[in-house]
Amino acid sequence: MTRLRVTHCPVNMAGIAWKNVQALKRRGVDARLVVFRPQPYRPTEFDWNLNRPDGFLRAQLVQARALARLLPETDVFHFYFGLTLVPRRLQFPILKAAGKRSVFHFVGSDIRGKSPAELAYARAADARVVGSYDAIRWVPDAEVIPPGVDLARYPVTPGRGGERPLVVHAAARPAKKGTSFVEAACAELPVDLEVVHGLTHDEAVERYRQADIVVDQLNSGWYGLFAIEAMAMGKPVVGYLHQEAVRRTEEGLGVRVPIVRATKETLADSLRPLVEDADERRRRGAESRAYVEAVHDDERIADRLLALYAALT
Repeated sequence: MTRLRVTHCPVNMAGIAWKNVQALKRRGVDARLVVFRPQPYRPTEFDWNLNRPDGFLRAQLVQARALARLLPETDVFHFYFGLTLVPRRLQFPILKAAGKRSVFHFVGSDIRGKSPAELAYARAADARVVGSYDAIRWVPDAEVIPPGVDLARYPVTPGRGGERPLVVHAAARPAKKGTSFVEAACAELPVDLEVVHGLTHDEAVERYRQADIVVDQLNSGWYGLFAIEAMAMGKPVVGYLHQEAVRRTEEGLGVRVPIVRATKETLADSLRPLVEDADERRRRGAESRAYVEAVHDDERIADRLLALYAALT
């Protein structure tokens, strides 16, 4: 039986592409991740780094050579962040002429707030994917495939404990995460706060393990990889969620979203029950782990990706 050959490219935003490729490899798929350049915080997560040079013409030459090499070795090209190996006006005619299939996989910030006209280019691919029922409002015909994590790498881990719970918040982009509001809310409570930034991914995860409570973003309306990893480790997570996205997620996936909903204005009040009650932290943490097992286990995500590829015609 011929192995399915899938190339994921050309960026690894939030490590989503790399995790998908690893899960597919474990299923026997000939999968690879090809990147223009590695992400700074994930310097080894790729199978082929094009090390794309500066300068438009030099970059296009490197990318065209990569496509020429990959074309006979690939059945499905899985693109991320609205990017392709060569300019889109060339990419899809080439793939169609070669009988190859294609997917556009959006991760959130690449589509959030954009108009249908600005996202019309996505129709050139054979399928579209978004990571949540929040993001689907910008690409209504997309398949919802949540980001996956390897649960073996995230065992349930007790927090630091003690009289003052440790609140952990990741702030690669403080303004977008609402970090100043997190700092202000925690100043009202008997907690210690650690704001994690400037670390490699592995270093950051080690900091997350110490958390008693995790605060995610307060702006975008949905959660990302930081919250998923924290929930996998059995941490209670607080963040801002759009109510309609919560409703659609619970209906579509048949699970309860365990994140404690908060706004910038209500964050201190939302944190207080968790700060004051260790049993409530443990209860929410157990719900968090169960939710990730049901929704974000990368083995389940591999199943959904394989079903998507099988449906491409």
